[in-house]
Amino acid sequence: MRILTSVAVLGLLVGTPALGAEEWQQAIASGLGKQGAEMPGGVYRVGLPRTDLEVTLDGVGIKPALALGSWLAFKPMGNEVMVMGDLVLTQEEINPVLARLEQGGVEITALHNHLLRASPATMYMHVHGHGDPGKLATTLREALNASKTPFGAETAGISPQAAAQATTTASTGSAPDLDTAAIDQALGRKGKMNGGVYQVSVPRAEAVKDSGMEVPEAMGSAIAINFQPTGSGKAAITGDFVLTADEVNPVIKALQSNSIEVTALHNHMLNDEPRLFFMHFWANDDAQKLAKGLRAALDQVKVAKG
Repeated sequence: MRILTSVAVLGLLVGTPALGAEEWQQAIASGLGKQGAEMPGGVYRVGLPRTDLEVTLDGVGIKPALALGSWLAFKPMGNEVMVMGDLVLTQEEINPVLARLEQGGVEITALHNHLLRASPATMYMHVHGHGDPGKLATTLREALNASKTPFGAETAGISPQAAAQATTTASTGSAPDLDTAAIDQALGRKGKMNGGVYQVSVPRAEAVKDSGMEVPEAMGSAIAINFQPTGSGKAAITGDFVLTADEVNPVIKALQSNSIEVTALHNHMLNDEPRLFFMHFWANDDAQKLAKGLRAALDQVKVAKG
C-alpha cells in the first residue's frame, strides 16, 4: 500500500503541471474563509487558535499559543495540494467533525490528548489529505463548522487588553518575567514570541517524509517547545518531542529526571519515514530550570545543528 501511494504521489508530481502559488493559496483562503501565511519549504499555513475556549490546567490559564492552536498546512504536489494539520476539539466536537472529514475524503491519522487534567478537556485530531486546493479547503471548513472553531482574526475572542499584550510581545520578542535570552542559551536555539508565549522549534537532523513526500518543519515535523510565563520567573511549558523508537525512553528518563511530566506518547502520521513518535510534556516551574531539563532531553535526540 505504501509503495502504491508513493507511486501515485510521484505521478502527480511529474505527470501534471504545477499550480501557481498565488492561484492555489487564494483557492485555499477562499475555501476556508481565512488567509494563511507562506512558510519555509513551500508551505502555506493557516492558524486557527481556539480563542473561544477558556482552558485551565493546574491553576494556569492556557493561552491559545501554548496548547490550543489548531492549524492546517498545505503544500503543492503537481496540480493538487497536500494538507496536514492538527485540530483542537472538545470531546463533544470530535465525532461530528470526524464524520464530515471522512465524508469529504480527508484522512484521520491520530486522535489523542496532549494535556492531562485540563478543564475543559481538549483532544487533538491530526488530519491528512490531498486534492484540488479549493475543494479540499471547503471540505475542511465544512467539517470545522461542526465545531466552534473561530475563523476570525487570530485575536478573535480575546479582550482588547489581551490582544494588545499579545501584539506587544510578538513585536518586541520579550515577555514580562521571562528571560528569553537565558532560555535560548540553555536550549541552544532561538525562539520567538507569539501571543504571549515563547515558542522554540527544533528540526530533526534527517528529512521527514510521509508517503514519499517531504514534510517540512512548518507541517509539524519539528520538535515544539513552548513557554508561557506564570509569574516570579516561572513558566508553564508544553509541546512535543519528535522521536525515533530508540530515542523514546532516553527522552522519558531525561524529562522525568528534571521533574517534567510526560503527558502523551503517540503517532501523528501513518506513513512516515522514519517512523516517528510524538511525546508531549508539561511542567510549571522556574523557567531556566525547565529549559535546562528540556536541553537534557534534546541531547538524546538527533536534531539539526542550531
